[in-house]
Amino acid sequence: MVQQSATAHEADGAAYTARTAESRALFERASRVLMGGTTRTSVYYPPYPACMVRGEGCRMYDADGNCYVDFLSNYTVLLHGHSFPPIVEALKRQAEQGVCFSAPSEREIELAEILCKRVDSVDKLRFASSGTEAVMYAIRLARAFTGRNMIAKFEGGFHGAYDDCQISHSLSAEQIETSEAPIKTANTEGLPSGVAERVLVLPFNREAEACALIEAHADQLAGVILEPVQGAGGAIPAEQSFLAALRKTTEKAGILLIFDEIMTFRLGYGGAQQVYGVAPDLTTFGKIISGGLPLAAFGGREEVMALLDPRNGPPPIPQSGTFNGSAIAAAAGVACMEHLTHESLAALEAIGLDMKTRLQAVFAKTGTAAQVNGFGSLFNIHFSAEPVVDHRGTVGADREKLARLAMALLLRGYFMAPRGMICLSTALGPAEIEGFASAVEDALESGDV
Repeated sequence: MVQQSATAHEADGAAYTARTAESRALFERASRVLMGGTTRTSVYYPPYPACMVRGEGCRMYDADGNCYVDFLSNYTVLLHGHSFPPIVEALKRQAEQGVCFSAPSEREIELAEILCKRVDSVDKLRFASSGTEAVMYAIRLARAFTGRNMIAKFEGGFHGAYDDCQISHSLSAEQIETSEAPIKTANTEGLPSGVAERVLVLPFNREAEACALIEAHADQLAGVILEPVQGAGGAIPAEQSFLAALRKTTEKAGILLIFDEIMTFRLGYGGAQQVYGVAPDLTTFGKIISGGLPLAAFGGREEVMALLDPRNGPPPIPQSGTFNGSAIAAAAGVACMEHLTHESLAALEAIGLDMKTRLQAVFAKTGTAAQVNGFGSLFNIHFSAEPVVDHRGTVGADREKLARLAMALLLRGYFMAPRGMICLSTALGPAEIEGFASAVEDALESGDV
């Protein structure tokens, strides 16, 4: 079966190159000016990624005219799909008035009001241009507010490119075989010396162990950061009791609890924290709050955020950023958030449940050992016979098989991440969900995977 799948994958690769000649030419052109032919490591897959030229609703079209139903939404960004008319109209109006200023704009105030109203734990917030910046400032706030230096994060938790977050967001099969205890490892070259020493790595969804480690380092810890549902780590939901225990433990020790809701804010009207009923001290936002443009935010308790206040002289934490809260990005964000209603969320959750049910039925019918992780509109397929409750489970799953499935789906007109990540948009409907599940079934039964 392995040989059959490998042969079928080679055939799929040949079919892919045959139908994407223009994408190949564009990739070769890009390779002459963009290192590696792309400007985002995450969008590369061999032999080269399809180059998209247009998006409409739940569909994308590549340079060769091939159409794909989008089941990734630019890694959770496009909540309402491509070229959502209210966002397009908001962009047009704002572009005519000015895209950005060296001054505040009413649009950024509107968006901040929406976010503060939706999220009970956020008294005040600030905008940034990327999720990485939002996380960096949240961590800086935690250190300044507590006077402590160490930050705790979880295995498999990805929080952007800030140095202190480039620790243990991805482990190898060899690493997890060496120890059941949390592993501290750098995921990139080029980090300055001392980064690893100021980061404590915790086990995800292992309540007693995580809380014991936090308590043991309580006098050093400024903050604990995590996603309520690990996104890049495999769409792994935290257990309710786990989050509640973290809140109790950090609060008792005067440690700030930081929720990274950059991906998970789409899971509830007030984010995943509202669904779980756990209030952090600080929250980072990104992805969907921008309507598809570069925009992020961080916010929380007023006494913590006050360290950014310039009204009484230079603030303890100055914040700059030419494009922070830019008028055009904020205008798109306002339009996006205004259409993220209780009704649209309910509809999104309904097709998400349908999606999960259909995929589980396909795996059962085809005798495929697989798990469908996540909830709401965020999923990840894992080819594993065992339930996946943390990043170690994703590492132990068959990730090469996921890459073969992604390629097989591309040839059938469906787009998901090679790592198995799926993210739904309100532009999708029952027909697209059924079509995706049927394509997965066909790929499995044909031996392409």
